[in-house]
Amino acid sequence: MGRDLDKERFTEAEFAAFGKRIREQLGDLRELLDTPGFGQGPATIGAELELFLIDERGRPLPRNSEVQEALDDPRVVLELGRFNLEINLTPTPLAGEPFERMSAEVQETITKVDGAVEGGGALPIGILPTLDAGHFTVGAMSDQNRYRAMSRGFRRLRLEPFLVKIEDLELAVEDVILEAANTSWQVHIRTPPEEFARLFNAAQLAAGPVLAACGNSPFFLGRRLWEETRIALMEEAVDDRDVERRERRDGRVTFGSDWVREGAHELFERYVRDYEPIVPALSEKAERYDVPELRLHQGTIWQWNRPVYDPADGGHLRVEMRALPAGPSCADMAANTAFLLGLTLSQSRRDLTGYRFAQAYQNFYRAAMDGLDAKLSWPGWEGEFEAAELVLALLPEAREGLLAAGVSAHDADRSLEVIAQRTRLRRTGAVWQRETLARFDGDRERLVRRYRELALSGTPVHLWP
Repeated sequence: MGRDLDKERFTEAEFAAFGKRIREQLGDLRELLDTPGFGQGPATIGAELELFLIDERGRPLPRNSEVQEALDDPRVVLELGRFNLEINLTPTPLAGEPFERMSAEVQETITKVDGAVEGGGALPIGILPTLDAGHFTVGAMSDQNRYRAMSRGFRRLRLEPFLVKIEDLELAVEDVILEAANTSWQVHIRTPPEEFARLFNAAQLAAGPVLAACGNSPFFLGRRLWEETRIALMEEAVDDRDVERRERRDGRVTFGSDWVREGAHELFERYVRDYEPIVPALSEKAERYDVPELRLHQGTIWQWNRPVYDPADGGHLRVEMRALPAGPSCADMAANTAFLLGLTLSQSRRDLTGYRFAQAYQNFYRAAMDGLDAKLSWPGWEGEFEAAELVLALLPEAREGLLAAGVSAHDADRSLEVIAQRTRLRRTGAVWQRETLARFDGDRERLVRRYRELALSGTPVHLWP
């Protein structure tokens, strides 16, 4: 869904043709992934950062197209909401000092976007605390065919309102615009096809404890909800399972329901089998291994960890890790990436298929709800542990995974120390937001303004006053 479309309306004939084409392209992709030597090369990583634009008071500012035009930077693209932008960071080798490079580019681009916002600024935060129900109208959607087409595609499948129920919050909306309430820090790592299953399963396992240490979305519509409310909100805001699709196990945004046993093709096949197309844009002509329709379809299924096939430069496969929130600072996001990748790499050396998937699933949602206070389990360990205790115990394994991949000890240690200090002090972004809002007597606008000052400083959140 990264590119715009030439139209927003599609016929039933186009939906049928698109469905036929993605089924055909599954065979092409599987043949490609089975080709000896495909996707080989040094490991690289990348990331996408979604931002909120805010006015001088700290409220959402719907001017993303104007800011994008003023920046004229190919890394900056529009997101669903007019008050959102996305920054696509430059891919970088995993070996060496990737997190130092990543932190520097995040700081540079956030500062650049912030400076381009007349009468306001930019904010890396999971959910903007000053959002209100009135911000989620059809007019809040970015002026692009792809988003209007996506909205129409969802309404074709689901006639019922989208229902959001999180703790004491209940909300019914007629469109997918609620997705714009969530901004993420999405991490990619390139992998050869033969290593995909182990790496993907390890990312699923790592997601729980890593998310527990990264919470940054405690509020929505003025209510205090989960430590990482984005998880629940995103899953319900674009759930296409209406009365005719209730039997489908997973929603369009999902953690998944089992380990991958063989390879990436399992997930692509599941996406084609279980999910109906919502944006059936047909390409006129494509190379055999480009599979544009299949890639477009995969881009409309937002599993928290998902496969990405990229045909660029001969083609390669990636694992995209989507569960982390944006923010709080460039140092925090680089540290979160180091912990996530290091733990994933270290766990990819073991066969996880004998470990109950339900426990990884439970870890993920417990971490989203309760953060460092969550009770989590871990393969080979008896019983349950407080997430903070588990995170500290797993940091040496994450370090080992990074060093084995060629990351310098200096870069790994500096990044993981941010996680260690944040965890020992129990100072996640979510905790800081809750405590600061209480100190500001519930003034959400003041909270956002103060957050922006500190986020732009680049200082990790555990050092924020």
